Amino acid sequence: MSGFSLMTEEIMQNILSRLPALTFAYATCVDKRWYKTCSQILKRPKLASALSLNPSVHDAVEEVIEQVLSEPIRPHFAIACICKQFNLELTHGLIIKKLGSNIPIITNVASGIIGVDGLADELYEEKWESTTGGPNSQVSDTAERGLVLLVGFLPGLKIGTIPLLRSRKESDTLADKFVMDIFHYTAVVSDCAAPTGIILFGDKAADMKPIVAKMDSAMPEETVIVGDASADFIFRNGDNSLNHLAHSCHFQAVALVFARDRYKPEGEIQFHVTMSKGVMPFGPKLEAVWVLQKDLEHSWLSAKLEGQDGIVAAGEIVNDIKQQFMDAEMSADIYIGVTKETKRTNDSGNLVPGKYLDFYEVRGGGDRYFFVNGVGIQRGDSFLFYQADSETASSTCDHAFNKLLAMKAELKSKNYLHLSKFADNDDKKEVLGGFIFSCYRRGESFFGDPFVDSYPFCDSFPTAPVAGIFCRGEIGRGPKSLMNEEYEDENSPRCCLHVYSTIYLVMSYLPPPLEN
Repeated sequence: MSGFSLMTEEIMQNILSRLPALTFAYATCVDKRWYKTCSQILKRPKLASALSLNPSVHDAVEEVIEQVLSEPIRPHFAIACICKQFNLELTHGLIIKKLGSNIPIITNVASGIIGVDGLADELYEEKWESTTGGPNSQVSDTAERGLVLLVGFLPGLKIGTIPLLRSRKESDTLADKFVMDIFHYTAVVSDCAAPTGIILFGDKAADMKPIVAKMDSAMPEETVIVGDASADFIFRNGDNSLNHLAHSCHFQAVALVFARDRYKPEGEIQFHVTMSKGVMPFGPKLEAVWVLQKDLEHSWLSAKLEGQDGIVAAGEIVNDIKQQFMDAEMSADIYIGVTKETKRTNDSGNLVPGKYLDFYEVRGGGDRYFFVNGVGIQRGDSFLFYQADSETASSTCDHAFNKLLAMKAELKSKNYLHLSKFADNDDKKEVLGGFIFSCYRRGESFFGDPFVDSYPFCDSFPTAPVAGIFCRGEIGRGPKSLMNEEYEDENSPRCCLHVYSTIYLVMSYLPPPLEN
């Protein structure tokens, strides 16, 4: 101990900063000097991520935990995304055992994972084509295996899990209560009226369109919302307060809410979001004339050309469109983008009229009716056809890359103006890390090249931690200046639940100005 007492503060900080997280935690308990030095090391926010493709769930969890805890960090939350072959409850329990039960942890089954394997120091976009399976399925040696883990230490933010409950005795969701619970949590822990960011996971059996639309209407534009709308998840909120609800209610969704901590104003953690779109509109604008909800997941509708009276021949139109795409060797996935009237919160906090865009996949058509996935279309709603298009997706990946580069330059400028000692050329000094939500229909099979979905983030911030998933309903919502693409104008309807898209979430840190 006498040797350590002779060390300069700089040498001691250098040694302690190289310790793995668990050893570092023990070091904080040695004495007051060590505690002070350790507190200085963990003064700034930090993200850590890791990916493992190990076929053993126990070994995969060990590998990612060892990687994310290889440097000093004090976890405030964790998100784990796993393959279908890993048992959800078992994996979740293993992660809780390693990270502790007093932080919010969400474990989700994904259709693929994106991240860096720290052992091989290699970026992976691992997409799994299968849509069924389970722990007891007969699978080949090349079947889906692996998980990606993101752990965050974010002093200055309060982080909590807010569930969307659906009573087993009632069919209606408690969406209004869900939104109010998010605002209530924010009001309790923060001086801000709304959270900084929300990462949302919706149950695969739930229709998240009205939920996401309600959140978009209620939240100010600055609140970033990203996530997976069709997930299979389990979560722990860190204080055991929700366990008693598990037997009487079903969790339709869970929101990981990030709100500014009123007691720690130093510095600012910011959430940024942009996206790459993978569909393009075509054809004339149509208007829904008659709509029949077939069941909880499908609808029939007839339509007419806007401004005319005659009902269009739906089945003939669908068959012609699909045949044209197949002749051109293009994806035959077709959607209708339905524009709906809504109310939204403006900058002054008042509700004003707005327009919202929802996508419905076209499954076929009868003589006069389109058959689509989803419900909620109303008579009089207008819509356009949209087709999946890899060229559009590739060009908007480039657009997202340029957006992130511009954001990077802006962050450097802000850091310089703050005269921060962290304002250097290391990306980690400006960007904490990020998360990627990409449609499971994209990836190498869609583009013909690997890493197209991940390059906008990874090339912009090559040293920043990143985790990502291929999912079945990409949620992306943020300031319109970041979410809008070049072919849209200011009057375009707002869309938060996308198809064939990739959503890029970036977390950054702006240190407080140095005192003279």
